[in-house]
Amino acid sequence: MRSLEVLATGPMTTVQDLGRPGRGDLGVGRSGAADRGALRLGNRLLANPEGAASLEVTLGGLRVRAQGDLLIALTGALCPATVTDAAGRVRGVGHQSVERLPDGATLRLGVPRRGLRTYVAVRGGLDVPEVLGSRATDTMAGLGPERPAPGTLLPVGPPPPRFPVADLAPVFGMSSGDPVLEILPGPRDDWFSADALASLCSAPYEVTTDSDRVGMRLRGPRLTRVREEELPPEGMVPGALQVPPSGQPTLFLADHPVTGGYPVIAVVRSRDVDRAAQTRPGQRVRFRLGRT
Repeated sequence: MRSLEVLATGPMTTVQDLGRPGRGDLGVGRSGAADRGALRLGNRLLANPEGAASLEVTLGGLRVRAQGDLLIALTGALCPATVTDAAGRVRGVGHQSVERLPDGATLRLGVPRRGLRTYVAVRGGLDVPEVLGSRATDTMAGLGPERPAPGTLLPVGPPPPRFPVADLAPVFGMSSGDPVLEILPGPRDDWFSADALASLCSAPYEVTTDSDRVGMRLRGPRLTRVREEELPPEGMVPGALQVPPSGQPTLFLADHPVTGGYPVIAVVRSRDVDRAAQTRPGQRVRFRLGRT
């Protein structure tokens, strides 16, 4: 059976696909890849279904060994990557390209130069057990496969009938500047002062160290509320900017709670949530008000 043997995981490695949409009424969040575009790209390069399960690697440090000949693709945050074959020969591995990982060879990922999350797609997908129709690990709800640890064997599914038709995707690298995220007014923007949305867009917000797959706590201009009463729990979506009493917003990501009790001043457009998920603690983001 073809598989990946995990030798080291770095700060955090999880199995992710496109998650569990449409189960909010059961109290189950979507979860899935934090950067959905990167996961889809890796699978398209390998002619997998675009939601096939892959590895999401935070800040590098992954080492895996192939059991059986495999084809892989690295997407997302660009990091140094090498393959060491069974004879000890080492070669570099490109990103956004189809690469061979021969039987017995070891793939090693270094720390990304920019960005936060790198994706390792395998032709055939990772064939771990599904939970509620998905192979994604929801770190908040505790659903899905356990986080891989050294010694974990991750089985690889059969290759799809279609063959890859491209060996490289021309994708622009991540900018070194502050990402600009487009927002739309949220369902509770009227709970804030008239200039709150302008304040949100007036200056950058720093991504704090208290950030993970659930969400990013931000530090910047304080957003002033004009209504102080309690808000009944309301449904949340990826990209929601929820504002607790501190006035400092939290941007929800893939493993966000299904409901929240603080008002949502704005929502980041879906296409920009992927970009937000690649920002590191200490980096800054800016917001721009878009048109409905």
